[in-house]
Amino acid sequence: MNVVIKVNDEIKEKMIEYYKDKIRDKVIPYAVFQAQEEDTVITLYESGKCMFQGTSADVDAAMWGVALENTKEKQEENKKKDQKYHNCNSVGSDEVGTGDYFGPIIVTACYVTKDDIEYLDSLGVTDSKKLDDNKILKIAPEIAKRIKYRSIILTNKEYNERYNKELNMNKIKAVMHNKVLYQLIHEENPKYDYIIVDEFAREARYYEYLNGVSEIQRDITFMTKAEDKNLAVACGSIISRYIFLKKFDALCDEIHIPLPKGAGKDVDAIGEEVVEKYGKDKLKEIAKFNFKNTDRILHTMIY
Repeated sequence: MNVVIKVNDEIKEKMIEYYKDKIRDKVIPYAVFQAQEEDTVITLYESGKCMFQGTSADVDAAMWGVALENTKEKQEENKKKDQKYHNCNSVGSDEVGTGDYFGPIIVTACYVTKDDIEYLDSLGVTDSKKLDDNKILKIAPEIAKRIKYRSIILTNKEYNERYNKELNMNKIKAVMHNKVLYQLIHEENPKYDYIIVDEFAREARYYEYLNGVSEIQRDITFMTKAEDKNLAVACGSIISRYIFLKKFDALCDEIHIPLPKGAGKDVDAIGEEVVEKYGKDKLKEIAKFNFKNTDRILHTMIY
């Protein structure tokens, strides 16, 4: 599948920052970069056009803009359609930590009823990426008091033990989403209109990732930018972020080093400090070892 979008200079800069650790060495004429995100190859051209190629191309493209063939009328139609996913009883899940070199991966599933909507709107519930950490720390406990939820934490030690060519990041995410959704629905028996998951993989691929899993939650609606459209997913995003922040701070306290979030090159210097102070094995315990940061960190170290 090929999807082409047009982005402005502001989005171009954000894309360059986001994909900087995933850029391929291949040189493409008139391209700013070519990068690979799981199953998708992304090529950003100087003109502002960006091509996404792969089985999940439409999912990755939706992070940044609207496909060129979409019209304003189509966007308005989609906006009205999305309202039904806001004003409903729903179960939704979202994850945090997959793009951070340090810190765990958290997935949370939440159940939101129509009676909860006004209260959650009053708190300012939305995608956690649009809220600063102080807001997250303030409202997450209030959300947790109000709604039913289930969370799962995958430490980086566990992540490194499991990650391989057959078990990549998207498969890990699928297994974790499935587990919290299945637990919440079968333990709480919620009356829902929709089960919603932010679409990080095509539906067929998502269920392929679950081959071998005995308890599978089905009847899921997959959609892009679900955190903006559905309060259950948004709550999952916020609670996951809250847990991530608490675990992250505890990790910093444990090793007495202020760790940076994300996976930019500023992380590398701190990674080197961890190795110098505690050794390579400690880095493998607290960082996602398959990230390119590891090669940069260890390449500069002398043992």
